[in-house]
Amino acid sequence: MQTYKFILSGGGTGGHIYPAIAIANELKARFPNAEFLFVGAHDKMEMQKVPQAGYQIKGLWISGLQRRLTFDNTLFPIKLMSSLIKARKIIKEFKPNIVIGTGGFASGPLLHVAALSNIPTVIQEQNSYPGITNKLLSKRADKIFIAYENLEHFFPKEKMILTGNPVRQDFLDINSKRSEAMSYFNLDDNKKTLLILGGSLGSKRINLLIAEKLNFLLDLGIQIFWQCGNSYMTEYKHFSETQDVQVVSFIDRMDLIYAAADFVISRAGASSVSELCLVAKPTIFIPSPNVAEDHQTKNGKAIVDKNGALLIKESELNDNFESVFNRLLYDENLQNNLSDNMKKLAKPNATKDIVDEIIKLIQSPSS
Repeated sequence: MQTYKFILSGGGTGGHIYPAIAIANELKARFPNAEFLFVGAHDKMEMQKVPQAGYQIKGLWISGLQRRLTFDNTLFPIKLMSSLIKARKIIKEFKPNIVIGTGGFASGPLLHVAALSNIPTVIQEQNSYPGITNKLLSKRADKIFIAYENLEHFFPKEKMILTGNPVRQDFLDINSKRSEAMSYFNLDDNKKTLLILGGSLGSKRINLLIAEKLNFLLDLGIQIFWQCGNSYMTEYKHFSETQDVQVVSFIDRMDLIYAAADFVISRAGASSVSELCLVAKPTIFIPSPNVAEDHQTKNGKAIVDKNGALLIKESELNDNFESVFNRLLYDENLQNNLSDNMKKLAKPNATKDIVDEIIKLIQSPSS
């Protein structure tokens, strides 16, 4: 039996890292003897998260161009050349059957070199508005897995396959984990639980909001599990001393916290949106406006337009947050409708569908 070799590259944020890990896990389940190598940016979070998931990773000296003139921008050509040279060495030594990119700057040099070496390449685009790396790579990619429709303006139509975003399979049966979840996180089963998600890096604006509205929320008789992000932990950890509030930098068992949550306040990053569609908890999206082409708002609106979630723009939080949350908390019909409609938008087979297409590509006679 042939032993396949897979390289996966994506990083910078959890939205690029965890889809790559989900794809690798599914490939590993089907090909237990396969070899895997991840490639990321040497100073980004993938260098910790990928080894924690059990995979080897190598780092490239690469970063994106800043919107303003900085010293890092002057180094970009040098970093790019260095990364292309190292990517060429990695490809030559590892000899992958295919290279899989999930976005982030490190995937650019690697997939570019792989395509020039006639190695099959695929990219997975999580967002409704593609990043610059995937747009550039799409010209040479063999297949492009997308999570949203109407991306013909960005990618060749004949290469696109609508799959949804890969998510971990342990999100598929959270209803059976409620009791375990309440015990694991030491939560009170007699109180409703509000889960706050600021994305893998945390959200300054959401953290400010929750700190400001904490008394309002606690007066409603709920308990709060608040993921603030590692860089904000020092500033907000003292709120854990408050009864019915837990503040954490990172959540190690997302399946369990989703099982425990009754309501969710979240950024609208692509992976978070896909996960929340699977678990279908009543959700308020607060999109980050500080991303390319405001794609988080587009991600969130794709769910809101189908009556699957509520959304508050950052600019409207001061005026609208309390009224919107009160409405969600006390209107059970709204809660049920949001959950039912969100569930209809889930694509639980995304990871398997992507891997099916990858296998077709590596087992085709031309590969």
